[in-house]
Amino acid sequence: MPVLNRIADFAPEMAKWRHHLHSQPELEFDCHATAAFVADQLRAFGVDEIHQGIAQSGLVAIINGQGAGPTLGLRADMDALPISEMTGAAHASTKTGVMHACGHDGHMVMLLGAAKYLAETRRFAGRVALIFQPAEEEGGGGEVMVREGIMDRFDISQVYALHNAPNLDLGHFITTPGPIMAAVDTAYVTVTGRGGHGANPHECIDPIVAAIAMISAVQTIVSRNIYALQDVVISVTQIHAGTASNIIPDQATFCATIRTFDKDVQAQVQKRFEEIVAGHAAAYGVQAELIYELGYPATINQPECTDFAADVAREIVGEAAVDARAPREMGAEDFSYMLEARPGAYLFIGQGPGAGLHHAAYDFNDDVAPIGASFFARLAERAQPLP
Repeated sequence: MPVLNRIADFAPEMAKWRHHLHSQPELEFDCHATAAFVADQLRAFGVDEIHQGIAQSGLVAIINGQGAGPTLGLRADMDALPISEMTGAAHASTKTGVMHACGHDGHMVMLLGAAKYLAETRRFAGRVALIFQPAEEEGGGGEVMVREGIMDRFDISQVYALHNAPNLDLGHFITTPGPIMAAVDTAYVTVTGRGGHGANPHECIDPIVAAIAMISAVQTIVSRNIYALQDVVISVTQIHAGTASNIIPDQATFCATIRTFDKDVQAQVQKRFEEIVAGHAAAYGVQAELIYELGYPATINQPECTDFAADVAREIVGEAAVDARAPREMGAEDFSYMLEARPGAYLFIGQGPGAGLHHAAYDFNDDVAPIGASFFARLAERAQPLP
C-alpha cells in the first residue's frame, strides 16, 4: 500500500497549513499561537478531546476509535530555532531571527494529516493521543510533558515520532532498535588564576595554560578511559580568555559537549572530567569551577516497537526504502523522555536533497507530508486493529 488515497487528496491543504506554520515560528515553550492554530484544525477535523496548556503551550488531542482498546501516542514537536531565514521562500518566516530550520512545521503537518484521516475513518480500536510538544530544541518540553503526567493521564501504552532527514532519499525511512540518538551533557569550566603583564609571567598564575592543559587532557577520556567499542564524543566548543595582547588574564573559560549512549559510560566520562579538571587545577596552582549539566538522555527504541514501525513503513514506501538497522547518531532528542516512560520508536524520514537541519537555507519538503501522515495513520490502524 502506498500513500493513503484520502491523505493524498488533501496534500495541497497540508502544504497550506505548513506554509502558515513556517511563516509564524515560535521558540521554546512560547508556542501559543502555533498551538492555537493546531487546535483550530483539530476542532475542524472533529477530534473528540483537546487538552491545552500542557508544558505551557503543548497540547494532547484524543481521537476515539471503535470499541475498547489501548491508547497509542503519536508525537510532533512545535518549536522553531533562533536563526535568520535565508530560503527566499514565499512562506518564509515573518519573524526576524526566528525560523523553522529543523522541520518541526512539517512534523506538525504530518501529524495533522494523520489526525484528519483518523477522525474521518476511525478504523482502529481504542484511542489515538496526538501529542504536540513545545521546546524540543531548548528546554526539554518532552520531559516537562511527561513530568506533568500525560502518559498516565491519557493512559498511553506506546509512543512514536518521526523526524525529517535532509539528503536521505525522499520517502525513505531509517531507524534502529536500541539507542538511536545520544545523550547530551554539557561541561562549563571556569579557571581562575592571577593576571598581570605578559612580559612578567613569573609574577602571574596563568589560567590560559591551565585551561589548555585541561582541554588536551579531556580528549584522552575517549582514547584511554573508554572501551574502544563504545561510542563517545567529547568536543570542546568554546574557549574565552583575555582582553589584550600583552595582558595575562585572571580567568579563562571553556565548555564542551559530551555525547554518550550508555548510562555507565556517561557516568564514567563525568567522573574522569571532574578528576582531570581538579587535578590540573592543583598542578597549575589555579582555582577551577566545573558545572557539569546532564541534558537529554539517549533516545532508545524498544526493539519490538521498532520492528513493527519499520514494517508499517515498508507498507507505505516498499521494502527497499526502509532501513531498520541504520547506524545510530550522536545528535540528541528530547523524545527520549517519552521513550523512557513508554515503549515506542523514533524514525527518520527522508526529504531528498537540500540544506541540512539548523541551516538558514533549510526548508521542509512538502512532498514528505503525505508519506509521513500515511505512516502515522497506518501505525494506528495496525497497532490497534478492529476485531
